[in-house]
Amino acid sequence: MAAKNNHPLHHEIGKHLVNELKNFDNIKVVRDPACGGEQHIPLFLKEEKTSDNRLCQVDLMILKNNEIRVIMEIEESNIKPTQILGKLFASTISKYYIHKTEKNIINMADDVCFIQVLDTKVLKEQTKKIEQWKNIEKTIKNVLKKLNYPVKTYKIFYGKLSDKELLEDITQFIKNELKK
Repeated sequence: MAAKNNHPLHHEIGKHLVNELKNFDNIKVVRDPACGGEQHIPLFLKEEKTSDNRLCQVDLMILKNNEIRVIMEIEESNIKPTQILGKLFASTISKYYIHKTEKNIINMADDVCFIQVLDTKVLKEQTKKIEQWKNIEKTIKNVLKKLNYPVKTYKIFYGKLSDKELLEDITQFIKNELKK
């Protein structure tokens, strides 16, 4: 319950996606506590569940046919480029999701989509952050084309909890990615 109050955008996105994707075949939405789930979501470099092998914990992940297809990070306060890029890079070079709730080690799919949702509630009126985010997104898409890693698709969404289009835009994008 505390996570809902401390991270309202996380919680709303998590709840919304579970509801919107519940009728998709072979889809599982995994959420961390801030997104309304009951577990952390660790990603690992090797097929060993060790602390020296764990690279990051993500906010939300969508599995399709028991493979990682979508990774989502939601930033409600720290929207600096180093935060954005750091989370993307750690997830990009990760290969496995290992958790006691899973029977097997979960691999990355061949084409993983990484989504970042950036909260605009903290932005000042004359901000250049949105232009910065667009530049980051464009650059990351170009870099990912040159890398030989499973994360091949990258998208930034930005807005406030009160922006109803934000949830619908995210949901439609994810549904299109899951059809691939």
